[in-house]
Amino acid sequence: FLFTNLKSKFQVWIPDPEEVWKSAELLKDYKPGDKVLLLHLEEGKDLEYRLDPKTKELPHLRNPDILVGENDLTALSYLHEPAVLHNLRVRFIDSKLIYTYCGIVLVAINPYEQLPIYGEDIINAYSGQNMGDMDPHIFAVAEEAYKQMARDERNQSIIVSGESGAGKTVSAKYAMRYFATVSGSASEANVEEKVLASNPIMESIGNAKTTRNDNSSRFGKYIEIGFDKRYRIIGANMRTYLLEKSRVVFQAEEERNYHIFYQLCASAKLPEFKMLRLGNADDFNYTQQGGSPVIEGVDDAKEMAHTRQACTLLGISESHQMGIFRILAGILHLGNVGFTSRDADSCTIPPKHEPLCIFCDLMGVDYEEMCHWLCHRKLATATETYIKPISKLQATNARDALAKHIYAKLFNWIVDNVNQALHSAVKQHSFIGVLDIYGFETFEINSFEQFCINYANEKLQQQFNMHVFKLEQEEYMKEQIPWTLIDFYDNQPCINLIESKLGILDLLDEECKMPKGTDDTWAQKLYNTHLNKCTLFEKPRLSNKAFIIQHFADKVEYQCEGFLEKNKDTVFEEQIKVLKSSKFKMLPELFQDDEKAISPTSATSSGRTPLTRIPAKPTKGRPGQMAKEHKKTVGHQFRNSLHLLMETLNATTPHYVRCIKPNDFKFPFTFDEKRAVQQLRACGVLETIRISAAGFPSRWTYQEFFSRYRVLMKQKDVLSDRKQTCKNVLEKLILDKDKYQFGKTKIFFRAGQVAYLEKLRADKLRAACIRIQKTIRGWLLRKKYLRMRKAAITVQRYVRGYQARCYAKFLRRTKAATIIQKYWRMFVVCRRYKIRRAATIVLQSYLRGFLARNRYRKILREHKAVIIQKRVRGWLARTHYKRSMHAIIYLQCCFRRMMAKRELKKLKIEARSVERYKKLHIGMENKIMQLQRKVDEQNKDYKCLVEKLTNLEGIYNSETEKLRSDLERLQLSEEEAKVATGRVLSLQEEIAKLRKDLEQTRSEKKCIEERADQYKQETEQLVSNLKEENTLLKQEKEALNHRIVEQAKEMTETMEKKLVEETKQLELDLNDERLRYQNLLNEFSRLEERYDDLKEEMTLMVHVPKPGHRRTDSTHSSNESEYTFSSEIAEMEDIPSRTEEPSEKKVPLDMSLFLKLQKRVTELEQEKQVMQDELDRKEEQVLRSKAKEEERPQIRGAELEYESLKRQELESENKKLKNELNELRKALSEKSAPEVTAPGAPAYRVLMEQLTSVSEELDVRKEEVLILRSQLVSQKEAIHPKNTMTDSTILLEDVQKMKDKGEIAQAYIGLKETNRLLESQLQSQKRSHENEAEALRGEIQSLKEENNRQQQLLAQNLQLPPEARIEASLQHEITRLTNENLDLMEQLEKQDKTVRKLKKQLKVFAKKIGELEVGQMENISPGQIIDEPIRPVNIPRKEKDFQGMLEYKKEDEQKLVKNLILELKPRGVAVNLIPGLPAYILFMCVRHADYLNDDQKVRSLLTSTINSIKKVLKKRGDDFETVSFWLSNTCRFLHCLKQYSGEEGFMKHNTSRQNEHCLTNFDLAEYRQVLSDLAIQIYQQLVRVLENILQPMIVSGMLEHETIQGVSGVKPTGLRKRTSSIADEGTYTLDSILRQLNSFHSVMCQHGMDPELIKQVVKQMFYIVGAITLNNLLLRKDMCSWSKGMQIRYNVSQLEEWLRDKNLMNSGAKETLEPLIQAAQLLQVKKKTDDDAEAICSMCNALTTAQIVKVLNLYTPVNEFEERVSVSFIRTIQMRLRDRKDSPQLLMDAKHIFPVTFPFNPSSLALETIQIPASLGLGFISRV
Repeated sequence: FLFTNLKSKFQVWIPDPEEVWKSAELLKDYKPGDKVLLLHLEEGKDLEYRLDPKTKELPHLRNPDILVGENDLTALSYLHEPAVLHNLRVRFIDSKLIYTYCGIVLVAINPYEQLPIYGEDIINAYSGQNMGDMDPHIFAVAEEAYKQMARDERNQSIIVSGESGAGKTVSAKYAMRYFATVSGSASEANVEEKVLASNPIMESIGNAKTTRNDNSSRFGKYIEIGFDKRYRIIGANMRTYLLEKSRVVFQAEEERNYHIFYQLCASAKLPEFKMLRLGNADDFNYTQQGGSPVIEGVDDAKEMAHTRQACTLLGISESHQMGIFRILAGILHLGNVGFTSRDADSCTIPPKHEPLCIFCDLMGVDYEEMCHWLCHRKLATATETYIKPISKLQATNARDALAKHIYAKLFNWIVDNVNQALHSAVKQHSFIGVLDIYGFETFEINSFEQFCINYANEKLQQQFNMHVFKLEQEEYMKEQIPWTLIDFYDNQPCINLIESKLGILDLLDEECKMPKGTDDTWAQKLYNTHLNKCTLFEKPRLSNKAFIIQHFADKVEYQCEGFLEKNKDTVFEEQIKVLKSSKFKMLPELFQDDEKAISPTSATSSGRTPLTRIPAKPTKGRPGQMAKEHKKTVGHQFRNSLHLLMETLNATTPHYVRCIKPNDFKFPFTFDEKRAVQQLRACGVLETIRISAAGFPSRWTYQEFFSRYRVLMKQKDVLSDRKQTCKNVLEKLILDKDKYQFGKTKIFFRAGQVAYLEKLRADKLRAACIRIQKTIRGWLLRKKYLRMRKAAITVQRYVRGYQARCYAKFLRRTKAATIIQKYWRMFVVCRRYKIRRAATIVLQSYLRGFLARNRYRKILREHKAVIIQKRVRGWLARTHYKRSMHAIIYLQCCFRRMMAKRELKKLKIEARSVERYKKLHIGMENKIMQLQRKVDEQNKDYKCLVEKLTNLEGIYNSETEKLRSDLERLQLSEEEAKVATGRVLSLQEEIAKLRKDLEQTRSEKKCIEERADQYKQETEQLVSNLKEENTLLKQEKEALNHRIVEQAKEMTETMEKKLVEETKQLELDLNDERLRYQNLLNEFSRLEERYDDLKEEMTLMVHVPKPGHRRTDSTHSSNESEYTFSSEIAEMEDIPSRTEEPSEKKVPLDMSLFLKLQKRVTELEQEKQVMQDELDRKEEQVLRSKAKEEERPQIRGAELEYESLKRQELESENKKLKNELNELRKALSEKSAPEVTAPGAPAYRVLMEQLTSVSEELDVRKEEVLILRSQLVSQKEAIHPKNTMTDSTILLEDVQKMKDKGEIAQAYIGLKETNRLLESQLQSQKRSHENEAEALRGEIQSLKEENNRQQQLLAQNLQLPPEARIEASLQHEITRLTNENLDLMEQLEKQDKTVRKLKKQLKVFAKKIGELEVGQMENISPGQIIDEPIRPVNIPRKEKDFQGMLEYKKEDEQKLVKNLILELKPRGVAVNLIPGLPAYILFMCVRHADYLNDDQKVRSLLTSTINSIKKVLKKRGDDFETVSFWLSNTCRFLHCLKQYSGEEGFMKHNTSRQNEHCLTNFDLAEYRQVLSDLAIQIYQQLVRVLENILQPMIVSGMLEHETIQGVSGVKPTGLRKRTSSIADEGTYTLDSILRQLNSFHSVMCQHGMDPELIKQVVKQMFYIVGAITLNNLLLRKDMCSWSKGMQIRYNVSQLEEWLRDKNLMNSGAKETLEPLIQAAQLLQVKKKTDDDAEAICSMCNALTTAQIVKVLNLYTPVNEFEERVSVSFIRTIQMRLRDRKDSPQLLMDAKHIFPVTFPFNPSSLALETIQIPASLGLGFISRV
């Protein structure tokens, strides 16, 4: 493309030797004449790109990023090689998408990895979809072919091409699988399975390992899959082309022979293969040449088993299979035959050569003869024939030619047998052909095979070019736009070079006819004929034995060596004759004439009409002509078959699949640009692009263009006419009118114009965004400024006012504070003064009083002291005086005596001496005078003293008296003191003694204290040590206790978790079992319908010869049914005679067994709840019985106890008898052969005897019940004689009855037996109580022993030292906890064993039920269950009064069913009458039949009702109102049977009147199960109906329609146009879905459907909506965008709003939309950082990992402002989700149906109030 206005920032593609094309950005504007472009590469380098001076072509422009990764390459604005390559690489590497459209071509890139995109869910998702609506896929191409075949009544072809290893075979296989899955087969022969089974056979014999592919197809094949008028597969036919026979005898390095040889060698040890005498693949010449006998990851032995299994499925018998293996083994042994040279022209085989012996044994031919003709050949001339030896090289070539010929014939024979197996006798209406043919090949050495392959690809490319050109021109003509002839590459010259007269093939055949023709001479003829004459033919410079052809894809050099030999394909006729004479029958069949065998290169089918609508003329020829044709060369045959193939393809509508090999190393998701470009050029994809780019590659409808580019229009430009609006706008936007054309419905653009428009749109949006941002930001800032200014003013105003108010307040407070301070200070001072004054006065008064008292006390003390002193001093003075006087007198006396003694001595001496006397008388006179004066003075003193003495005597006397009194008092005190002194002395003695003791005690105490201190210190040390140890032990104990608590907690949590998990698992198992059971019912109903269809077809076939007579099946033939039997013995005996009647001669089915098996499923469902409620119920019963026993008298309690015991005994016996009867019936059903159940058979006699004994036992039990009732009544009368008249009347009536029946004696006997029974029961109870008491005593004794043992252990521990005591206590605690832990573990193990046992039992029961159901389904056809009534069981009888019934005659039953069911119009009943009226009427009829005790009538009515409902649903099963109406009535009928069954569980909500209406004679529990199954079938049919109605609306309304207009823009699309998202007429929108949901809901409500059932239906509807929407989202890249996520979330919110309006939010419907909601959120959240990845992983918990990764890979920006999700981010998500355990399935199962339940919903409507309208036409029934 040439552009003259390249500007800077433009992105371009420049050539690169490594990456082929490299992206760069223009740094400088280009001006015409510039020779260099300044570019900036993506890796950051700058480059000067020089333009070609000759062509002056500018680089290719790069598409906008928004267009990269498109589903269709033609949607790219710039169509060229780099754009195609880049788009494929982005889709393959970044998005992991292997399929891409290129116009009408599907480009498939081999991922070399298993992808989860081929499951049945993907097939269902693509089924019925338009090709452009879904992401590219092989299934989309297959669906398009299938749809066009049905729509256009034209045969189709899918042409799969590509080089080896690109995935052609796999793509063809998936296409055939799609047809097999979607169409199904028209017969029960499973033709689609046979078609698929042909693949492993053809792969084993036609595929081999090459250097490029481990499973390379070495032949071409064209499979025609035939369809009937209803477009169901009826058969297939296979044509094969150009088998590579040379691979049988030669393999290149790292290659293998055909897979079948290695499969045989790998299975050589099997017993049946011993005769083949095979070994390892390395032992054979034909399998060891490549040196790679093993393919990694492939088990040849398993593949052999698959091959044999496929052969068996296709009808190839074991004998023929062994024959095939014998021939293949013979080929291997033939390859080991060796030759020895005699001379240059002859050779020989060693005698008894083992490989040849084995070959001859396996082939059944003569050894000598084969040995001879392997070394010789026969030459025939015009006159004679002679035998000529051949050289060793010629013999080896002849051996290899024989091996190749045998293998080719065997291949031919197998294809023939496969076609025979796939052939159908039904006339073929149309077919779809799948062509799996080799792609363009070029190797280093190219030979004859590559020449033929490339020749075929030239023909196919020509057909492809013509088809593309034709479609392009048809499109232009259809739209009526002017167009010129598009110039495209025509490879007809190359084809002429090969196949024209004197072409390469013609010259090759001519050279083969020449006697001495060689490869060299042929090469020279080629040079002479074509060199320098044909531009497409060249000669290599350095070779004279090769030539070059310029093919459409590339130049290829072919080596001439071997061309002639391979073209001739000569085999010695004598060797063939030896093989034809083989004793092995299968071998001669391979070499029959071509009329009976299929040639691998033949264009005709195997002797039968080909599966094609193309009229073909049969070939007519003479025998001589056949011999001549047999000599046709391989090239000639291949040319003829190729011409016929092209005729077939030209007569069909072709669809193209081009397979690309991304790399040569088989690395997953690795893209080699060089290899990809080579294949794109070779397969014609770029040619398609070139043709599209030459015209108008971009096409838009006017509405899509207007929606996309509305932003480029002004308001005045928008007109009511969209077409004219688009024209006006385009004329303004694109001035060059040649760049676009206006068609009738579309606008056509030249290449690059859409990119220009996208640029204008992006610029306009960017400018608008900037202007909007500018305006919004200015507006926001202005609003913010005004808001801030207003707020500032307001704040200022309030602040200033606040400040003023605060200042005024401050002033007021200051003045008030001053005044308050003044008065307060005054008050404080006054109060302080007063307090101080009062305190001072008080202190003064107290101080003065204290001082006064002290002074007084002092004075008083002084006065008393003075007196005391006086007295004491006087006494002391007197005492001192007396003592002194006494002492003086004594001293005087002593002194005087001493002096006297002295005087006496002196006198005695003086006497002796006179002088002494003289001295003594000296002074005597003076002394006498002195003495005289002294005497006078003493006399005076004496007188004074006498006077004083007299005075003193008076005073003394008074005082004496006073002292005498005092003395007496003192004497008394003295006496008392003496006594006290004695006491004191004794006390002192005691005190002394005590002091002594005290001293002793103190000393002892001191010693003790010292010892105590020492002991205290030791004890404190020990206590501290013990405390430390105790602390440690406490810590250890706490740690142990904590660990124990944690372990117990963990064990408890673990047990709780296990219990919860097991409960959940049991619930899941229960749901799975319920789902499986409902699926079985669904399959059962399907088989019923199938049986009815077959029955009708058989009836039509039987009665075709009788046009006037037609057999009508009776719907109400229940009275003559062989299933019907009564509870009476006589009717049971009638059964064998009925089985011999000619009507429906089938083995009788024991319906009771079938019903009980169904009932068993329900019992298993309720088992868990029953086990949980059993204990509570028993406790309530015990409490209730205790309360009753306290209230009632003792005798009445005994009677009631006996009554309950007797009833329990009778019920248990009755249950036992029922169980025995059921076991007998089961045994009878297991041996239900006619000879076993025939009258007179041993089993029959035993059965009848046991039934007789059972009935007799039942009669006896009934009599016992009557006796018991009579006894109770009589005892009641005897105990309570003053009862009411009603009781006495009843008693008299019962007695009268007993008198009438002669039962009084029996009553008396029964009474005595009752008393005995009571006594025995009381004794047994007494014994049981004694046993219980004994057990309790034993437990008490054991507890006492345990207590004693614990006490002993405690005593022993107390005797131990502290450390040992603590250790012993810890050891004991650990032992106890260990024992408790072991006990808990044992209990846990027991619970686990119990759970496992219950699970096993559940599985066994489920398996048995499934086997019995399957066995019964095999023994009885589904139609019988519809037409025949359901056998009831023996029904216990009751006796009550009845009202509210409908009576009808037996012969009116068919009329009742016809008017009430078959011909009833649901709409009229739903609108005008009460809901469920037919159900009420039917039940009232059943009640009347029950009242009449007519079991035949009950059975007949119920059976007719069920069969009629099934017929109505079969006839009008696609009408939602009809299905909803009968689902509602079936459920109401079922609820009525439960409500009025008489069972306590169903009678809780009944009124007393309704309880009187309960059934009295029959127990219809098993019929309830049948009705429940019928309701399940109706529910499943209802789901299918609403799914069929909703499915066309969901994708359009939820995904495609723009509910919020203008949010999402339409991206440019390619040739595959998608459904428009604009709401045109007839397009479904979200409102359409909501209206339909409203319609469904209103219809169900009008029909009175149970609310719980409505919730389940709504939940199922929402699941369908969510699943289909999410599945389409995961398969549509164009829907994965941010704006679409917003649309989806809005649509989901509307659905939730609908749920809220209908009060259905608790139905669980919203939860079913959670995956869709999370997918929409995933489209809208940020997808860049690790935090975003963490948020996505936590948010998308309802999506699987595969779904999250798929959405991220598909995320596509709609505008340039969005960004793609990086590959690193997706890998981060995958790493974070790698530990999540979820399903690997990509799509949700949209066909999944939740298990349905029918909760009991009693009706408050009274039966007696129901009126029957006349409009129903039921006048023949009457109310009772």
